[in-house]
Amino acid sequence: MKDIPPEESLIEYPCDFPIKVMGRAHPDFAQVLTEVVQRHDPGFDPATVEMRASKAGNYLSVTFTVRATSREQLDELYRGLHGHPMVSVVL
Repeated sequence: MKDIPPEESLIEYPCDFPIKVMGRAHPDFAQVLTEVVQRHDPGFDPATVEMRASKAGNYLSVTFTVRATSREQLDELYRGLHGHPMVSVVL
């Protein structure tokens, strides 16, 4: 991935950064992905997780608001979430 100089970044670190994750509905979806998030943001509070089921209940959307401290941290978190077998989309 191309390095972006800090002065050209649209994100000012540290900041609270929402990440939405979607996948097939599974009873452990939020818990399993919360563990992935906590590996990259040890101070993440699981009580802040927002969940929403699709109309038919086949998919779940989970929003994690992490404390982003660097571009590298966010890149690693996105890779960790996107590479997880339960995840369909990361926004």
